[in-house]
Amino acid sequence: MDYNLVDVVLVEDNIDDAELAIRELRKHKVGNNLLHLKDGEEALDFIFGTGKFAHLKKSLHLPKVILLDIQMPKVNCIEVLEKIKGDERTRAIPVVILTSSNQSPDIKKCYKLGVNSYIVKPVDFENYSKTIRELGLYWLLSNRPPE
Repeated sequence: MDYNLVDVVLVEDNIDDAELAIRELRKHKVGNNLLHLKDGEEALDFIFGTGKFAHLKKSLHLPKVILLDIQMPKVNCIEVLEKIKGDERTRAIPVVILTSSNQSPDIKKCYKLGVNSYIVKPVDFENYSKTIRELGLYWLLSNRPPE
């Protein structure tokens, strides 16, 4: 995989949720340049070109959107969001929280830190698939990021 071409970074530790999201995005031709990472530490390493991604030619990678689960091992969503939105180089990357947490404090904290969208994962297959499809179409085809 050419990491410099990654458009979507999916940070999800639940393999079933990740596989369903990847399948739905690829089915609608918006997930071909997708990188699935299993925790917040991997996400930060990829975005900032550190750790296991220190070998990348670019020291910073700017995907078109980051889909981020809130409950993750190692580095949690809040810490990832703080680092991305706290760095001038990465602040403009759209970050979408895609989680099962409907807790008001989580939602408030994420928006305070600059999240672009907070979506509670639908529990049924049809609505989850529809949500993922609409996310991909909006952030990859409709949305215009800054140059």
